Amino acid sequence: MELLVPLAALALVDSTSVGTLVLPVWFLLAPGRVRIGRILLFLGTVAAFYLVLGVALTLGAGVLLEPVADAVDTTAGRVVRLVVGIVLVVLGLTIEPWTRAGKERRRAARAARGPGRLARLRDAARGDGPRGTVVVLGVTAAGIEAASMVPYLAAIALLTAAGLALAPTVAVLAGYCLVMVLPALVLIAVRTALGDRLTPALARLEGWLSRNSGETLAWLLFLLGLYVAAGAFPLS
Repeated sequence: MELLVPLAALALVDSTSVGTLVLPVWFLLAPGRVRIGRILLFLGTVAAFYLVLGVALTLGAGVLLEPVADAVDTTAGRVVRLVVGIVLVVLGLTIEPWTRAGKERRRAARAARGPGRLARLRDAARGDGPRGTVVVLGVTAAGIEAASMVPYLAAIALLTAAGLALAPTVAVLAGYCLVMVLPALVLIAVRTALGDRLTPALARLEGWLSRNSGETLAWLLFLLGLYVAAGAFPLS
């Protein structure tokens, strides 16, 4: 339980990302009949991508953990850790505007650029096109977010430090990925039961997530940077 509770908390943080919640909600807001099969295929693709990547990173972390730990214990290693922590703090403070005016400018700039590749894939996947488009969208969304998957990296670090064997590690990672997509699955079930009566609430949720998803990443980077920097040269 000492390991599962923080992992579940990290998975729930991951569940609010664009790939695990914003895009599924967008699918649910599609006009006409909701294509449940396409949403489940999308979520399955995202979860499978994270699981495969997590297993690969865990195996690599296990091989590199001892030499990296030895290097971090040196003076040079502690200086590098301090620098990394400071960089993360700066990224957390600058990656997303914190004022209302800054957020409006960011939205206006994005609107002026027009739809990007992810938006075009999203439109194609929600229509009547081939199901392969849904898989491509899932892989693309997960791949884009892989560069900023701070909670998942923290979960992998916890698993690596626990020294579990490969089979239980894969099982725990699979459970993590399931919890990560669980809120979207609950919304799918509720949308199926209530029909269009849920549409106004989903529209408000999608708008709120689209506006604030960047802030979650900014806070995670900021707090992780503080943790890394504070541990570089402990007082005791």
